[in-house]
Amino acid sequence: MISLNINSRNYQVEVEDDTPLLWVIREHIQLTGTKFGCGIGECGACTVHIDGEAVSSCQVTAKESAGKKITTIEGLAENDALKNAWIEDDVPQCGYCHSGQIMQAAVLLAKNPQPSDGDIDEAMGANLCRCGTYQRIRRAVHRASDLMGQGGKS
Repeated sequence: MISLNINSRNYQVEVEDDTPLLWVIREHIQLTGTKFGCGIGECGACTVHIDGEAVSSCQVTAKESAGKKITTIEGLAENDALKNAWIEDDVPQCGYCHSGQIMQAAVLLAKNPQPSDGDIDEAMGANLCRCGTYQRIRRAVHRASDLMGQGGKS
């Protein structure tokens, strides 16, 4: 049994030691907002937070994640500034990558509440968007930054 704290809730899962966290989140915990994209840590679709850092959940095992605070897209607040900005700016096209994009952007804004375009491009570089909505993503990160400055949260 492996003990995991996901979105401030404790779970006990029985999986092999080398089972990727992604599959535990999706298949055992049934939180499907974290997406499978490539399985090799190159696309960012499966990004979650582990102890406040953005991590590709396909590249870390459930065993390695035990005892750490794991946050998925479902764990972000309902009125989260990033989610609101994504909606207001019509960021998603197919939408597949965007939970990972939002999770990566949340870590960026936690560390740098007023990022420049360059800061955003650098931080978001590991998250691929098949539809190429990068300008909308950048605009939404700036909007979220503004919303957070006005009392919104991320």
